[in-house]
Amino acid sequence: MSSKDDLIVLGIETSCDDTAAAVVRGSGEILSQVVSSQADLLVQYGGVAPKMAEEAHSQAIDPVVQEALDKANLTERDLSAVAVTIGPGLSLCLRVGVQKARNIASCFNLPVVGVHHMEAHALVARLIERELQFPFLALLISGGHNLLVLAHNLGQYTQLGTTIDDAIGEAFDKTAKWLGLDLRRSGGPAVEKLALEGDSQAVKFSTPMKQHKDCNFSYAGLKTQVRLAIESRNIDATIPISSASSQDRNSRADIAASFQRVAVLHLEERCQRAIEWALKIEPSIKHLVVSGGVASNKYVRARLDQVVRKNSLQLVCPPPSLCTDNGVMVAWTGIEHFCVGRYDPPPPVIDPEDFVYDLRPRWPLGEEYAEGRSEARSLRTARIHPSLTSLIQGIYATTIVAHLLKLGNMIPQF
Repeated sequence: MSSKDDLIVLGIETSCDDTAAAVVRGSGEILSQVVSSQADLLVQYGGVAPKMAEEAHSQAIDPVVQEALDKANLTERDLSAVAVTIGPGLSLCLRVGVQKARNIASCFNLPVVGVHHMEAHALVARLIERELQFPFLALLISGGHNLLVLAHNLGQYTQLGTTIDDAIGEAFDKTAKWLGLDLRRSGGPAVEKLALEGDSQAVKFSTPMKQHKDCNFSYAGLKTQVRLAIESRNIDATIPISSASSQDRNSRADIAASFQRVAVLHLEERCQRAIEWALKIEPSIKHLVVSGGVASNKYVRARLDQVVRKNSLQLVCPPPSLCTDNGVMVAWTGIEHFCVGRYDPPPPVIDPEDFVYDLRPRWPLGEEYAEGRSEARSLRTARIHPSLTSLIQGIYATTIVAHLLKLGNMIPQF
């Protein structure tokens, strides 16, 4: 087999509302990166509409992949493998990417690596910061996810905390919508920009879950506080911020700044406890990785940098273009798993009639840490797929048993 540096992997990402593809070398060189945004659809429907998102992916996937190959000056015949997100995400959207990956792989006899979306957000930091070694702590924050995980090794994670209701990105998006902000760049950047004009102490929002001494998150209550604050000030979201009076704009800015301060304070408190837990489990950790779309927020980075410095750790944040959903993180995660033999053989040119795509819309990354388990969340959330960690541990155990059986057959029987 070729060395890692010789590998060339195409990564495809369609888990939610961006169609992305990238070509990456095993050495870490990014040969191309292409993203087709659905920003106009987000504005039109006020969020992600799965069926509309699927149609947009279907229209964009072929040109996006072709552009990624063209920018890399390569064809499918130059690839070593195809990596594609298989979960978690929206089933209708995931299917578009998986179908495209399988078509390419079957036509050009390429192996396929199914990638966990959240693991890809964590591992892209290892592409940027080559000194980042396991174990490390990761905070993964986006529109749909709030996750604190301890990364022991590739494919081996302990979940220290997650959201029991809404993620921070969802709270940013709703706040932006209620404040009448421009959603074409998504809510997060819009709120962050307006918050620079406001007084972060003007509105006294309560920090979520102060009484819960764990690492889980909750943003549903903070969203309600924001909505009530907006209603009490008679802010009309149908009037865009660009047309608001000076007084109205100041009120909106104060709400944006106050919301952002408390939303991020919730992250800070949870990260502090997670660092304490992680150091008990893996005393050698030196880094906190912060990734996902919300990690592009400069205020988030600055506040979390203070937390890690206080604990003598180092903060690692990918650049903004690699924090939001992208094909580079999928390709790189595919490379990491491909190098240890975790991939599927080339699919057949024609799938059997009973073939079912391997899509994992609800797919935990790791097993829950006992102290971090949320009973409320466990009762209401059905786990459809075993976690990535448990699957890999199961494969490892099966391999060991098979090896022992093989050795047993080689021992002379008397």
